[in-house]
Amino acid sequence: MQKTIGKIVKVPLFFFGFVLLGLIFAYLTFKLMSFSRTVDVPDLSGKSLVEANELLSKKSLNLKIEGEDYDSSVSAGNILRQDAPAGSRVKEQRGIGVILSKGPRVHTIPYVVGEPFDKAESLFLRNGLKISRVIRVHSGTVERDKVISQKPGPDEKIVEQVTLLVSAGPYEAIYYCPDFQGKTLEESQQLAEKLGLKLNITGSGEKIKSQKPKAGSQIRAGDMVYLQTEGE
Repeated sequence: MQKTIGKIVKVPLFFFGFVLLGLIFAYLTFKLMSFSRTVDVPDLSGKSLVEANELLSKKSLNLKIEGEDYDSSVSAGNILRQDAPAGSRVKEQRGIGVILSKGPRVHTIPYVVGEPFDKAESLFLRNGLKISRVIRVHSGTVERDKVISQKPGPDEKIVEQVTLLVSAGPYEAIYYCPDFQGKTLEESQQLAEKLGLKLNITGSGEKIKSQKPKAGSQIRAGDMVYLQTEGE
């Protein structure tokens, strides 16, 4: 009778021990899973998909493509951005989201050489382009504020930026007015052309009798010199 009672008592104790052992094992498993190893996120910027996947695999991380965007500095198909910053620590098996580059955005480029700068700027803005640099140079042949050249040209593919070379007009040359008196009309005209001066000639003679301003006065390129010939 006592042996039978002993057997009955042992069965529940065995069952209880088995359940307790299972609970302990489950708890330890949960703990191990919740405290899984963390790793450093690699820098994926500019990497190809193959390179990025290899770097992530070494860290037991996964690659997740989340979209694309235009960018002129990163080749099409390469990683442009990543959602987890390089160097941050994350748990293994996490997916690292990335944005791929679609390369530069291509636009139609208007031809603006010879156009006033303000008109050129307006044309570029209407085409979604940005004038990134304006270089002003003196020119004796192109009017002030007109476009001398552009880079790139209308047949080239570019991103959103363009460079314009714009005329700053001629240098302001200052001279001492030459002495025209006694010179022939032809000599006077040749000298005036060389210095960039304008002539207003009155009289019917072939030689210059008087002038205004006087010889030796300061004048600028483009100024008018009034000449009177010997004849009336």
